[in-house]
Amino acid sequence: MAILIDKKTKILIQGFTGQMGSFHAKEMIDYGSKVVGGVTPGKGGETHLGKPVFNSVKEAVYETDAEASIVFVPPAFAADSIMEAAEAGLRYCVSITDGIPAQDMLRVKRYMRRFKKEQRMCLAGPNCAGTISPGKAMLGIMPGHIYMEGRIGIIGRSGTLGYEAASQLKSAGIGVSTSVGIGGDTINGSSFKDHLIRFEEDPETDAVIMIGEIGGPQEVEAAEYFKANMSKPVVAYIAGLTAPKWRRMGHAGAIVSSAGESAAEKVAILAQCGISIVPSPAEFGETMKKVLGIRF
Repeated sequence: MAILIDKKTKILIQGFTGQMGSFHAKEMIDYGSKVVGGVTPGKGGETHLGKPVFNSVKEAVYETDAEASIVFVPPAFAADSIMEAAEAGLRYCVSITDGIPAQDMLRVKRYMRRFKKEQRMCLAGPNCAGTISPGKAMLGIMPGHIYMEGRIGIIGRSGTLGYEAASQLKSAGIGVSTSVGIGGDTINGSSFKDHLIRFEEDPETDAVIMIGEIGGPQEVEAAEYFKANMSKPVVAYIAGLTAPKWRRMGHAGAIVSSAGESAAEKVAILAQCGISIVPSPAEFGETMKKVLGIRF
């Protein structure tokens, strides 16, 4: 098995006929993902890339039994697209869109809480690279060829650092079970802790790489969960050790606003909780090899 997606997962593309949706939908189809159609309001009934186009997610789910979607919708309309996916009963949604207003994401979070926890859609992103289970399915914009099938989970706020970790694992002959991008925005759909829980329960994942950065409490919350609940090793890299306080550093979430949110403070807390620290982005593979060597 894999967490979140596998070979059987039926996928919809929201924003299917647009430039970005078309390009990455083709990449996902070529990878082997089970794309069953897409949604572009006003173009229902057409065919695109050999797949049916629907006017709404609800219609698409009714016709295809889709379980997951990926959002390639402009920022002004992306929040409505995410809520439409949740209302249609999808269990997983990836939002690639960058620049969704924070106020819109607050509306999304409030809306999703209307559903019972067991029926609530899991959202990755926004502003993320997506999710991939190598050899099974890709629901994102990552270069699929750098991911080798294996038994290491990856959770990251940064897409490019996630690619670097996957590439180093492949070079080390280790491989990835599933890689999840949670996005760099201040308000996102799911957290490190949410996915650590899934990896802990996954029999095909032996260890996890966590890629965080300055700003926000998510890494610390994940470390506390790890210390209290996890049996599998976690290694972590925190970007932004040299970043000055109070200055925004790229990602919307990458600004230190309170104690415990700087990179140095996060590194110290993670280490105290027993998480192995990756000293630089060049050492994902070497650090994981050491951890696995100690474990086995």
